[in-house]
Amino acid sequence: MDVEHEGFSSPRGAEPPPFTGAARPGEPGAGLGDVADRILVARAAEGDDDAFAVLVHRHSGRLLALAFHMLGNVPDAEEAVQDAFLSAWRRLPQFRGDAAFRTWMYRIVTNRCLNVRRAQTPSLALDAVAEPAAHDAGGEPARAAESTAATAALAQALTHLRPGQRACWILRELHGLPYGEIAQVVGESEQTVRGRLFRARRTLMKEMASWR
Repeated sequence: MDVEHEGFSSPRGAEPPPFTGAARPGEPGAGLGDVADRILVARAAEGDDDAFAVLVHRHSGRLLALAFHMLGNVPDAEEAVQDAFLSAWRRLPQFRGDAAFRTWMYRIVTNRCLNVRRAQTPSLALDAVAEPAAHDAGGEPARAAESTAATAALAQALTHLRPGQRACWILRELHGLPYGEIAQVVGESEQTVRGRLFRARRTLMKEMASWR
């Protein structure tokens, strides 16, 4: 389901401010860091570029991490998040506030990443998961290498999940979202989310059996 435009009407004509990070003391936007998201959204909807810049800085890190785990590479992740903020900026005046701004941004980014993944073909064979590193009594280098290989194996195992399962697992296990918020993000019932998580965990347990 395409949830990106839910709750909005016509787009704004103006372009968003540059995504340059947090404002330093004495710069526009300084002092807004502790203001609640809902107040910043209201200000941004009225054309306050500084308020929107604070929202971007506040949420871009987690959104980039989400997009990276969904898509597997930095350029696609950055593009997805940039597009998501552009979409949000244009539609802020019509934002109803039924969900938190964080939840709404998660929805937009997740939806974009799911669309990208559905259009992609697998780049690696199913048997391309890395083998566990051999144990070496030599110490930290061997353990570090094994940890790196295990991380790569998990990343590859995630590509074997259905897109909806992958999204739910990442939002729950890597971002710590509660079931109810995940349901809002993916536009499904909480029961559906729990079912997807159960199947995702079962698949990943099989894929990662050699690492236990």
